[in-house]
Amino acid sequence: MKITMIGTGYVGLVTGSCLAEVGNEVLCLDVDAQKIDTLNSGGVPIYEPGLDALIARNVAAGRLSFTTDIEASVAFGEIQFIAVGTPPDEDGSADLRYVVEAARNIGRHMCGFTLVVDKSTVPVGTAKRVGEVIEEELRARGVDFEYSVASNPEFLKEGAAIGDFMRPDRIVIGTDDEKAAALLRRLYAPFQRNHERVVSMDVRSAELTKYAANAMLATRISFMNELALLAEELGADIERVRQGIGSDTRIGYHFLYAGCGYGGSCFPKDVRALKKMAREKGAALRILDAVEEANEAQKGVLAAKVCRRFGDDLAGRRFALWGLAFKPNTDDMREAPSRTLIESLLQRGATVSAFDPVATPEALRVYGERPDLAFANDATTALKGADALLIVTEWKAFQSPDFRTMKSLMKHPVIFDGRNLYEPSIPRDHGFEYYPIGRALQRTED
Repeated sequence: MKITMIGTGYVGLVTGSCLAEVGNEVLCLDVDAQKIDTLNSGGVPIYEPGLDALIARNVAAGRLSFTTDIEASVAFGEIQFIAVGTPPDEDGSADLRYVVEAARNIGRHMCGFTLVVDKSTVPVGTAKRVGEVIEEELRARGVDFEYSVASNPEFLKEGAAIGDFMRPDRIVIGTDDEKAAALLRRLYAPFQRNHERVVSMDVRSAELTKYAANAMLATRISFMNELALLAEELGADIERVRQGIGSDTRIGYHFLYAGCGYGGSCFPKDVRALKKMAREKGAALRILDAVEEANEAQKGVLAAKVCRRFGDDLAGRRFALWGLAFKPNTDDMREAPSRTLIESLLQRGATVSAFDPVATPEALRVYGERPDLAFANDATTALKGADALLIVTEWKAFQSPDFRTMKSLMKHPVIFDGRNLYEPSIPRDHGFEYYPIGRALQRTED
């Protein structure tokens, strides 16, 4: 099948490359000429494990190409995926200007039946708006071509996106058009040979499903983070609690890890957008108000622990920080807990030496060059002369460190672990003060 992918961001590149991998011809469009030049010269503008090789293989096979030519891209694919950004507005709603512009371009240039698929995360009712924009453009041209608009939300985890796409839990297709449904089932047939993964529904339900999924996952995280703070007060161990409740098949183990808060491009944005949709309809999503409030508070927990140990005035203190990205296997720092922590430490007069396996270039873009914030070339270098180590991202490279070497490099053997990477007895047996999240230092008496 011939596919046009509008947008070469995270969703567009992964989706386009994976569809090419199973034999489709895919043309990716972006109005950012620099990004297209990068892709055409063999570069990849985002970090995602395995994506560079996947793109290179399919470009070499002639199944994947990139362009800035809007008219050519509309003419290319019978299926036009809209995978552009939907950044949040000030009121929390999703900004649909790029989605609307993509739809307008399709209407201006289409010359026959076209299936338009919303892949971007968009509010309920967007497919209807996309159809209206296309209809406006067709009327302005004085033509009447058949088209259909469907919703096919993405469920990709940054850092594991290729695996998620190639082996999906479910493929949500939202359409009431039989022709559109048949085309999408044909397109996704290679991804469900083992068993049926397509979940068919109406468009509006599909649009809501994406927001509901992310809101549910964010809720689980915030619930465990709040429970972890209570566990500290009660002298309980949140890791043991996680195992106890996760063993219940009605609950399961996923997204039950306590830590220093969630971030990234999806959960914060989608929770706010869903709340905004509810307000517009006069409905209340009180649980999501609490989820968001709890997460913002959780991002400050590590800094609070540091201040309890070293005092509020951190002038002259130097802290090592492991992890800048909001999660492992990505360079995405959007709303990352590391940003809240770094800003809190610097405001109190401290200096920070940070290391992340892949996110340092992004951090330099965010912070620029400044004397109180350094970026180390490796985890060990970041530790030199540090009053304490703060762990913010659970990269595998941080999970089995040499505690003896760490202790010899640091000014004070203190670890604040925002991801509970270690069984508490291990760093403590090596002479470290160890402050995890929700794992009490000692039992308290009633």
